[in-house]
Parts: sequence; structure tokens; C-alpha cells
Amino acid sequence: MKNINLIFTIVILMFNASLFAQQEPKEIVEKFFKEFEEKSIAIALDNLYEQNKWISRSSDAIIQLKSQMEGLNKDFVGEYYGYELILEKNINNSYKLMSYLVKYNRQPIRFTFQFYRPNDTWRIQSFQYDGNIDDELEEKAKLYHYRMN
Repeated sequence: MKNINLIFTIVILMFNASLFAQQEPKEIVEKFFKEFEEKSIAIALDNLYEQNKWISRSSDAIIQLKSQMEGLNKDFVGEYYGYELILEKNINNSYKLMSYLVKYNRQPIRFTFQFYRPNDTWRIQSFQYDGNIDDELEEKAKLYHYRMN
């Protein structure tokens, strides 16, 4: 009877591990922001990139990104207030872009995640951040973007 219980437990653990490995992009982003808020940007980025062996080979670029993002602190951008989804775009069922407004006291910062699913598992393809949201909004407000009657 103990052997059956042990086998049953192992099967359940393997099933749970396979479910965890096949996270949807939204779940990956939620985990990223939770680690960003509760731990550090370095840990959040490490865990974001760990599923993509191709990106994780670019350790110098990741180190540089972590260093730049550590500048998003209270002294530079103020208190952190959370995040909101701005835009989500899909290319079929294999590529997804998710853009978030990250709310700081001084100014908003945009975090953009791009995910790729070459077979059955989503992985991060690209991550970037910028503070150019106001420039884009001003550009969209120009008259040549609207039809004149």
C-alpha cells in the first residue's frame, strides 16, 4: 500500500510540475511583478529569463539591464504604486506582446514583454522598459492622425 501511495504522489508532483512549466504569458507577468514588488528587480529578471536558454546566454546584457532598472528607485522615480495592462497583441497563437503602465509617483514607466511559443511552452522573447509614454500620446493627438471632414 505504501508503494501505491508513493507512486501516486510522484505522479501528482510530475503533473503539477508540467502544469507549472506551461504557464500562460499573463501568469508569467504576474509572477514577474510579484517578485519585482516583494523581492528585487534582479530576482524578477533572472526568473523571467530562466525559461529561455537563448536569452540567458546573454548574461552581460542581462546584467546591464538589471543595473539600469535598479535606478528605478524611490530617489529617482518616487514611490511605486502598481501596474496596469495598456495593450495586448497576438500573432496567431505563437507570439504575444503585453505592454504595462508601471505607476510611480514621479512618472509612469512602460514595461513591454514579448512572448514566443515555438511548440507547447511560452517563453519570454524580449523585455524592455521606457518612459516615452507621454511623447507617444502627444504624437497621437496631432491632427494628421484624424480624418478631416
